Amino acid sequence: MLLYVDDVFAGHNTGRHPECIARIVRLKELLQQEGWFEQTDCPTWSDASREQLSWVHDASYIDQLEVWCRQNAGQIEADTVVSTGSWKAAVRGAGAAIDATLRVIGGEARTAFCAVRPPGHHALRTGPMGFCLFNNVAIAAHAALAQGLERVLIIDWDVHHGNGTQDTFYKDGRVGFYSIHRSPFYPGTGARSETGSGRGLGCIANSPMPASTTVDEYMAEFNRSIAALATRVKPQLILVSAGFDAHRLDPVGSLCLEEDDFGQLTRSVRDLANQYCEGRIVSILEGGYHLEHMPRCVAVHLDFLK
Repeated sequence: MLLYVDDVFAGHNTGRHPECIARIVRLKELLQQEGWFEQTDCPTWSDASREQLSWVHDASYIDQLEVWCRQNAGQIEADTVVSTGSWKAAVRGAGAAIDATLRVIGGEARTAFCAVRPPGHHALRTGPMGFCLFNNVAIAAHAALAQGLERVLIIDWDVHHGNGTQDTFYKDGRVGFYSIHRSPFYPGTGARSETGSGRGLGCIANSPMPASTTVDEYMAEFNRSIAALATRVKPQLILVSAGFDAHRLDPVGSLCLEEDDFGQLTRSVRDLANQYCEGRIVSILEGGYHLEHMPRCVAVHLDFLK
C-alpha cells in the first residue's frame, strides 16, 4: 500500500472551522504511533499542474483561487475559507490523487491512501463549495482515463452527497459514481432519481439514508448498491471518496457508524476490487471532523485496505 502524507496540508489555515489543521495533525500523529510509515511506502510527488486541474475545473476558477489564496482572502464561499497556504495544499492534494492513481495503475502497488486536505467532493467546475477547493477524486478519475483506462468507479461514503463529483461525470459514461449519504442534509442533492443522463445514464447511483438509519440497514444498502453498479460499470479501477463523518459522534454530519464499521465498508470495496480490477483501489480523504474518532476510523480503513 502507498500512503500519501505531507506537512504542506497543515498550511491550509482555516482558523476556527470544522475543517481545521488539527484534523491532519492528529491523523499524522496516530499513523506515526501505530507504525504506518514503517509498514507502507510513502512516495514523494509533484503538485497537480494547471492542465491537470483543468480536466475538472475552469481555468478562470483556477486562476481566481490562486489569487484568493495569495490575498489571504478568508471566507470565499458560505462554508469555505482560504489562507496563504491553501493554494499549495490544494495543488499538492490533487497531485497526490493523480500520483497514487498512476502508481496503482502502473502496478507499483495495489492500493493507496491519500491523507490530504482540503477535501474535494463538493468542489464544482466553476467554484469552491462545502470546504472543498479542487475535486481530488474527479481529477484522479481523469488521470486514469488519460492513462488509457476506459471504466472507473468512484464510491463515496462521506456523510454528505458528493455533488461536485456527480456533476463532473453525470453525462460521461466512462466513470460510475455511487454515493451513500445522509438525507435530507447538505448539500440537498443525491436523490435516487439522479441516475445520469446521455452516455452517463445508469452510471450514477445514490443511496440517500435518513438520520434514523441503523448500521444493518446502511450496510445492506451499501453492499447491494455497489455490487449492482459495479456489474454495470465493470471497473478497471476503484476510487474511494473516504469521508469519516458518518461516524455517529461526528460534530458536522453523523449517521450510525462506529469506527469498526469503516473496516466493513473497506472490506466490501476490496472484495469488489478483487473481483473486477485486480484489487486496484485509490482512497482519498474527504470529511470527518471528530478529532479523536476520525484518525481512528482512518486507521481501521487502512487495516482493511493494505
